[in-house]
Amino acid sequence: MKNNKKLNRLTPEEEAVIIHKATEPPFSGKYYNFFQEGAYLCKRCNAPLFKSANKFRSHCGWPSFDDVIEGAVKVQKDADGVRDEVICANCGAHLGHLFLGEGFTAKNRRYCINSISLNFIPKKLEKSYKKAYFAGGCFWGVEYLFEKKKGVIEAKSGYMGGTLDNPSYEAVCTGKTGHYETVEVTYDPQILTYQELAKYFFEIHDPTQANGQGPDIGPQYQSAIFYNDGEEKETAEKLINILKTKGYDVKTKLIAATKFWEAEDYHQDYYSKRNKLPYCHFYQKKF
Repeated sequence: MKNNKKLNRLTPEEEAVIIHKATEPPFSGKYYNFFQEGAYLCKRCNAPLFKSANKFRSHCGWPSFDDVIEGAVKVQKDADGVRDEVICANCGAHLGHLFLGEGFTAKNRRYCINSISLNFIPKKLEKSYKKAYFAGGCFWGVEYLFEKKKGVIEAKSGYMGGTLDNPSYEAVCTGKTGHYETVEVTYDPQILTYQELAKYFFEIHDPTQANGQGPDIGPQYQSAIFYNDGEEKETAEKLINILKTKGYDVKTKLIAATKFWEAEDYHQDYYSKRNKLPYCHFYQKKF
């Protein structure tokens, strides 16, 4: 499971449920009878888990959802060997249990979740998050360092820029699909500007290497910024010009963003899963 997000400090009551898998008393949670529009996040790591559109009244005593954000949770057998436990796919936090066949909604499933395991973001704030796309060699290291940056909500490894739909790692590694190993960075613009994010990108890899990054050679490892609009492109151009005045022969390409294809699960949070550090990515102040 993913585990490299910044983890929030928990109260003893929160630890009892989230870490030690207790259950909060029925009808006691703040989100049981709560139906505002927005998203529900993991209390421990802030990963988005559920949308308000999938919440329904089950009268069971706990918040109930009939669907999840894709890839956000994992379901495993509970310690009792009978129930299906629901955990955060990112950090392993205990959320609750999954029940099937009860007939509450057309989807016929109920994610029965402890309120204490959740945080809520209203729809207007949820929309304020932005996404940026950076390619700087092997996505393992780029993702790892972006996850450490204050203001970054989430970083995902994936592929962008190619012609093949739903590319696999094996296909991209041939260098023939046109994809770059790319990291999708979700960030809070109230904390971190795009310019600060792009500066950080230039400072965690070598933008002067044209044929890859470090020992990783090939077109899929080239340095690139995939811009969402003209403002992002202009910001990147200004930063590149600043670096050139400092003597850096920048090879980073600026390419209009296309569809981002999320990489296979075993690529996500690669270094944190293995308790290792990137082999060719590190922070070096350049500005």
